[in-house]
Amino acid sequence: MSLGQFFSILLARWKVALGVFVLIVGTALGVSLALPKEYEATASVVVNTGSPDPVAGMVLPGSPNLLLTQLEIIRSERVAQRVVRNLKLAENPATRDQWREATGGNGSIEGWLAQALIRNLNAEASGGSNVMTISYESVDPKFSALMTNAFVQAYIDTNLDLRVEPAKQYSSFFDDRAKQLRQQLEAAQSRLSSYQKEHGLVATDERLDIEAARLQELSSQLVQVQALASDTSSREAQVGAASDRMQEVLLNPLISGLKADLNRQEVRLQELSARYGASHPQVVEAQTSIATLRSRIDAETRRVTSGVSVSNNINRQREAEVRAALDAQRAKLLKLREQRDAASVLVNDVANAQRAYDAVLARLNQTSLESHTTQTNASVLSQAVEPTSHSFPRIPLIMALAIGVATVLAVTAAFVLELIDRRMRSFNDVVQLLGLPVLGVMPKPMRRGLLARQRGNTMIPGRVLGQLPRPKGT
Repeated sequence: MSLGQFFSILLARWKVALGVFVLIVGTALGVSLALPKEYEATASVVVNTGSPDPVAGMVLPGSPNLLLTQLEIIRSERVAQRVVRNLKLAENPATRDQWREATGGNGSIEGWLAQALIRNLNAEASGGSNVMTISYESVDPKFSALMTNAFVQAYIDTNLDLRVEPAKQYSSFFDDRAKQLRQQLEAAQSRLSSYQKEHGLVATDERLDIEAARLQELSSQLVQVQALASDTSSREAQVGAASDRMQEVLLNPLISGLKADLNRQEVRLQELSARYGASHPQVVEAQTSIATLRSRIDAETRRVTSGVSVSNNINRQREAEVRAALDAQRAKLLKLREQRDAASVLVNDVANAQRAYDAVLARLNQTSLESHTTQTNASVLSQAVEPTSHSFPRIPLIMALAIGVATVLAVTAAFVLELIDRRMRSFNDVVQLLGLPVLGVMPKPMRRGLLARQRGNTMIPGRVLGQLPRPKGT
């Protein structure tokens, strides 16, 4: 079928197509206006999984299905029943009459109301984020906002209960276990004390650690003193050979100042000798000053080098004292270790009992804090407000769908009628239906109507033209 044939069929059946189109669109519009208007209120909740837990003090591992789990909690009957209890919906006489009429008084009214509320609840997660959207739809905008906020609060309270209730159970378990371990620890400590009293042992791990630290400290001091003694010995040996090049002499500020004065006097002596000669009084005075400076430098150098000898003797004496203290401390530590080894089994029993008790006590404190917490990782991002426009029926969307469906059905109706009552409307129809060529066209008169048509042509097939009487003389 060509495009011309398509439009010729629509033009011929326009009344039927228009009727079907108007009927469907009008019906859709009427139904949309007749349907009761429903209003949807929306709130959002954010689930925080990246911040450290205020009780545990660490970032808790998040599950990839965390938001799906939270959505199932929101849609659960437990949350809906909590909404019923919070709003006291079961106490309404009209609601109770509806429940009796629907169920005959069987079952729980809270469960019946919870199931009814869940049908109008919608909860979904925003893609790629930890934000959940909770909405409730009803014919009353105020009731929609009230129910949405009630479901949000009930979800947060239920989420808190799901966290607190297991913590309370674990806290009770750890409390009983801590009491048992405390009794075991006290019994182990009693056996250790009795053994130490019986054998006269007073050494403990803390004392042994202190004595070991002191031994380590004395060993470090001995190494330092030995290094100092070796250094002072080498410098003392240097006193006789090159005392003027010793570090103490080179770094002494008084000697450095005297050497600087000596250099200046020597330069001045050279200038005076060159100017006045060796016998001039100023030259003699400069020589005397230089000799005095050199004697002072020698005296100060001897004083500094003598201090090196004294330091060497002190370091040697300190080395002997530290070595003796180290030997005494080593013997004391060995004796303490021998005493500790005799009671090592009992000490290990006490340590094991203490570690077990501390571990359970830490878990008891943790679960006790969690059982009294009042916060969850879910927070209200935005509360629901009373909607100003209805969410159902969506008349623009319904009308758009109705127009599309009506257009398709109108075209279909026109083509169905054409198939029932097939007519030739173009040259191609004659050729396709009769299989004959068109030899001529007869014009048809003008028609006036709702849609004015231009003058057309009447087609004459070749077979029909051959049956017409021929004029005389042909």
